[in-house]
Amino acid sequence: MPPPSAHHPARPPDSPVDDSDSDLELDLEELDPQSTDAARPGRSVDQQQQQRGPRIALRNLRMGGLRRGANRNGYGELGRSQDGGDEDAEALLRDDGDGDNSRYSEGSARGDDDAPLLNRRVSGARRPRRSFSTTGSLRNLSLRLPSFMSAVTADQDKGDDDEEDKEEDDPSASRQVAVGGSQSTRFPPNIISNAKYTAWNFLPVTLYNEFSFFFNMYFLLVALSQAIPALRIGYLTTYIAPLAFVLMITLGKEAYDDIERRRRDNEANSEEYTVLQFGEPGRNFGTSRSHRRLKSSTSRKGSKRHMQDRDRLSDIQEEEERAEGEGLRQSPSSQVFEISKKSKDLKVGDVLKLSKGQRVPADVIILKCLTHELRVQRTSEEAAPREEALLLDHVDDSAQGTSSSTQQPTADEEVAKSSSTGETFIRTDQLDGETDWKLRLASPLSQNLASEELVCLRVTGGKPDKKVNEFAGTLELMPPRPDGMSTPYTQGSDGDAIKTVPLSIDNTAWANTVIASQATTLALILYTGPQTRSALSTSPSRSKTGLLEYEINSLTKILCFLTLALSIILVALENIKRGQTPPQPGQNAWYVKIMRFLVLFSTIVPISLRVNLDLGKSVYSWFIQRDPGMPGAVVRTSTIPEDLGRIEYLLSDKTGTLTQNEMEMKKIHVGTVSYANEAMDEVSDYVKQGFHSTSTAESALITPSSTFTSAMNVGTTRTRREIGSRVRDVVLALALCHNVTPTTEEEDGEIVTSYQASSPDEIAIVRWTESVGLRLASRDRQGMVLASPETGKPVVKVRILDIFPFTSEGKRMGVVVQFFEKLHLGVPTLESGEIWFYQKGADTVMSSIVAANDWLDEETANMAREGLRTLVVGRKRLSVKEYQEFSAKYQEASLAMSGREAGIQAVTSQYLERDLELLGVTGVEDKLQKDVKPSLELLRNAGIKIWMLTGDKVETARCVAVSSKLVARGQYIHTIAKLRRKDSAQEHLDFLRSKTDSCLLIDGESLGMFLTHYRTEFVSAAVQLPTVVACRCSPTQKAEVAKLIKDYTKKRVCCIGDGGNDVSMIQAADVGVGIVGKEGRQASLAADFSIEQFHHLTKLLVWHGRNSYKRSAKLAQFVIHRGLIIAVCQTMYSIALNFEPEGLYKDWLLVGYATVYTAMPVLSLVLDKDVDENLASLYPELYKELTSGRSLSYRTFFVWVFVSIYQGCLIQGLSQVLTEVNGPRMVAVSYTVLVLNELLMVAIEITTWHWVMVISIVGTFLMYITSVPFLGAYFDLKFLLSVGFLWRVAAIGAISLIPTYAGKLIRRTMKPPSYRKVQGI
Repeated sequence: MPPPSAHHPARPPDSPVDDSDSDLELDLEELDPQSTDAARPGRSVDQQQQQRGPRIALRNLRMGGLRRGANRNGYGELGRSQDGGDEDAEALLRDDGDGDNSRYSEGSARGDDDAPLLNRRVSGARRPRRSFSTTGSLRNLSLRLPSFMSAVTADQDKGDDDEEDKEEDDPSASRQVAVGGSQSTRFPPNIISNAKYTAWNFLPVTLYNEFSFFFNMYFLLVALSQAIPALRIGYLTTYIAPLAFVLMITLGKEAYDDIERRRRDNEANSEEYTVLQFGEPGRNFGTSRSHRRLKSSTSRKGSKRHMQDRDRLSDIQEEEERAEGEGLRQSPSSQVFEISKKSKDLKVGDVLKLSKGQRVPADVIILKCLTHELRVQRTSEEAAPREEALLLDHVDDSAQGTSSSTQQPTADEEVAKSSSTGETFIRTDQLDGETDWKLRLASPLSQNLASEELVCLRVTGGKPDKKVNEFAGTLELMPPRPDGMSTPYTQGSDGDAIKTVPLSIDNTAWANTVIASQATTLALILYTGPQTRSALSTSPSRSKTGLLEYEINSLTKILCFLTLALSIILVALENIKRGQTPPQPGQNAWYVKIMRFLVLFSTIVPISLRVNLDLGKSVYSWFIQRDPGMPGAVVRTSTIPEDLGRIEYLLSDKTGTLTQNEMEMKKIHVGTVSYANEAMDEVSDYVKQGFHSTSTAESALITPSSTFTSAMNVGTTRTRREIGSRVRDVVLALALCHNVTPTTEEEDGEIVTSYQASSPDEIAIVRWTESVGLRLASRDRQGMVLASPETGKPVVKVRILDIFPFTSEGKRMGVVVQFFEKLHLGVPTLESGEIWFYQKGADTVMSSIVAANDWLDEETANMAREGLRTLVVGRKRLSVKEYQEFSAKYQEASLAMSGREAGIQAVTSQYLERDLELLGVTGVEDKLQKDVKPSLELLRNAGIKIWMLTGDKVETARCVAVSSKLVARGQYIHTIAKLRRKDSAQEHLDFLRSKTDSCLLIDGESLGMFLTHYRTEFVSAAVQLPTVVACRCSPTQKAEVAKLIKDYTKKRVCCIGDGGNDVSMIQAADVGVGIVGKEGRQASLAADFSIEQFHHLTKLLVWHGRNSYKRSAKLAQFVIHRGLIIAVCQTMYSIALNFEPEGLYKDWLLVGYATVYTAMPVLSLVLDKDVDENLASLYPELYKELTSGRSLSYRTFFVWVFVSIYQGCLIQGLSQVLTEVNGPRMVAVSYTVLVLNELLMVAIEITTWHWVMVISIVGTFLMYITSVPFLGAYFDLKFLLSVGFLWRVAAIGAISLIPTYAGKLIRRTMKPPSYRKVQGI
């Protein structure tokens, strides 16, 4: 199948219009009709297929752009005097010429291999005729000139129409993306959106969420009933205003929260990025905005002789004769400019220019890594990089070889060589939680292309998915097929025109990762917006409702049922009493009476409950944010503070949450002696002795065999000399066996050296070697230089022969190096320097690789118990013959198409990993966050089961679990890793059920197996364990575990994390806590509560969680009591009126009772506390009681219902008995007693007095006394001034309160609560 256009593969090849890059196009089938004549005798199908080629843009056939080799003449000075894309000259391809339909290719030595050239229209330039001297003939040549005759603006005007013609993206299909061009498919925009609502669905969704609660629906029905005249009782606003007030508060809070989310999204979406824009060579790129020209090797030409050399274009024949046999250089395929785009405007196919510290805004494929943009230029034509060969169809290797052998490389060339390796580091902790920097590589195919030629690339990628550690794709270089050419390509076989290379996860950088290298990275956007790995791994935000809300909702249903039952009973009793007497005219029907009773008793389900609880939540949030012991704490979801007091499972991230992600070398053991802390000074002394060269030659270097003979102190004992040798050996090994690269940057005018590596462990070790006297001065792919930190003099220089990077399967890394003996010598031959193999790795794999010893297992176990990450270091000297044998076998195994990995491992084991000399063991500590150990212990004592979910390695997770005391000393750790068989899974489950005191350590692969096949069985066994550690977890798995625990146990789950990979877990939890991390605030912004340190969590739960829950429980029950008691009074009054549904307290009395006269004292209960902060922290067992929910249970609810019935019956009954059944005197007595009863009940319930409570109770009482003179419409004011009123109020109040208070004292004495017990200690 012929390839599509190199520039825009997504366009149909016969499209009459292409994008702005389209130019004159040739149909090769039209150029050579013989190739399309299938009926021609004597021609095979294969021959016909070879003669058929794709339609290609003529700009690929332009003259110019000669390969800049040291021995190239080409078009002479003409080729070197044109300015890249703007000044290239072309000859017009005429339709009467003859020749092969081949691309004009560099390096062609054939005199008859001329290519048609097209001269761009230039003012004042003539179009010379072109002669073809080739063996073939072109008949019926036809050219399609759709965009050649049009202006640049015409191409731009077609952009909008093209957008409409694009197909919608199918997320389930793979995609092909043209680099730097427009796409045929419409992909989603690169917009981040965490908003829960839109302008259209805000009201419907929020109102639905509100009225999905039975509580609010009940009040909505009551309020609507007042529109019916027969059901109206008192003021209409009495019922509508409270509901409207509650809804306004809720809607306002939701709107504010969503506006804040949108504001944060807009900040991310408006972040500016530099994008490379590719334009047609020689055209003005546009005048609508300013662009900066991107300078690179192919676009830089001398321009001083531009005008005088342009006249030479008139004689194309002369230039061709000079060019024959030496090849032509291809003109740039495009002209590159830099423009600035906001993150939300980025599209699939854009090429980003990223620098150190920048967040990657979308999922990208890395195309090129450049050390510095300006260093890509060359100061002379002879300095052209060799990697341009990938652009050529023919390469004159002999000419190149002559050039390289006769000219010394310049400093710029050395920089270019290091920059062309295509390496960059990224930080992925916001994506997968792994703290190790990841090495990412540009494909050599794109790395070695000039920036102008990137438009010739096409990337094929799979469908969007959430697998952050997997990717499979291809990268294709799309030149036209060189059909009919007899000279084969030097790059490939069989003349393959499309060069295809695979792409893997090593060539990618996903959204929300951060560029960590100094290099400038050019990257192609492949997935945007909702299709990025980060977005697919993040669950949508949801509204969270506290457990207390659900409990109150259940109690509300009981109260509503009591209301309905009471209404029906009263109406039934009325009918029984009336007997057979027919109803009088104008009397309401029985169902109307039931409805009126329901309205009268609506205070049983008080609307003020929601108001009081919401105000209480605001007070709790204020306390949390103003707590001086938790600086920086932020409450982002104020609806669930009570849930902080009900947590039973804590799911924690490791990196940045429990640990600081700062590694420190703590201990080194060399077999007979161990060094740590202050003893490291002795190590420094040994290193200074060993690496102090005694040679007079400044260029002399130290090798392992020469290091220790010249520097030994004669006076030391033999044992000390041996220890010194061992120490220096292991320090040298640690200084060489790593993947660390030193980088320098200027900060505040000072040169600062930093280290880059994929593992923070390696950086910690290299920093340690520098501290003891051996600094890594420089490193590239070819070698390393170690220097003295004091003098800066190089002391060790090695050539890197082979390197074996660390893998999670191998758990070790190694390097084969050759030592230089002199500093300024050239690259040594294998015979001229010592060859050593160094290796370090986990003790589990190294114990079988190193030579037999009697101390390794014991020392590694000791370090592991201390929570240190251990590495075993060994070395082996290789002879030249051994290394040559290994190298040959290794190369042979590397080329095997099947069993490659096993073959490589076999060769390595045979020649290298056998009988290594054991040098020592290192212990690296991952520093824990402040007070992590006591915090975890306190939380465990509070009855909270702690799970650690991390994306890090198994060994790392184990070490942190031990060092943080998450796993107790001596506790058995049951490890499940790489589980693939179901029968094995069942065996592990059986073991866990039988040993419930062990800790489970499981990796992501095994966890996936359990979640897929043994979901319920796994969680039922896991929740019984005191601790579970899950490593190598994806963000989705973290969220799935949180949901699984919630669904199975029905308990409250809290998740805490600091990275973007924790967002899904935080949102899935009942309570999400985010820590403001070093690498961003993504988790903090998505969480319900944000803190700055892990140890703040203990105070958040044990103190603020306790207070929030206890206060809300007491407040809710008191508000229910307040509404229920007035409903009981109403019932007694209706019974006295022969069961008539008439209101006892109307209008202001009803409104004032729930607001002015009782609201502040009841609300002041949110300041109550049963224990102080020190006791709550000292006795975390008190927290365990809260999880049972005893503070608000059916038992306590019915106790309050009984108290309400008792007090209501006494107050209303005695008021009617001692005054009158119906009249203002009775109303005055009962209402006054009712208000005083509530104030005194608040005082009785208070455990710890606060000055606000005193003011609210006393102030409310005085307010009531002051307002009495204005209540003449309801009270008999003269009666209020009599002694009879006073004694009736006092007597009824005493009878109502004294038994209640006495019962509370007796219960507290007989069965004191736990907090009373600890207060008495």
